[in-house]
Amino acid sequence: MELNTEERKDLPSDLYGLPQRREYPMPDAAHVRAAEAYFRYCPEELRHELACNILKFARLYGVDVQSPTILEYAQ
Repeated sequence: MELNTEERKDLPSDLYGLPQRREYPMPDAAHVRAAEAYFRYCPEELRHELACNILKFARLYGVDVQSPTILEYAQ
């Protein structure tokens, strides 16, 4: 499901991987997988927060995160 501008605006901040920047929306499993795929574009100083949030939403939606990079940054 692709989010248009209005749908993104309507999402609460707590559904974003980086809520303070409203980046990496994760309202469903497909968006968790997208956040995992785009993780490498996240600024270094924000990677820990994003990795932790990807894992949080992955558990919520039943997504199995296999990326060693994300698992490492989440520690």
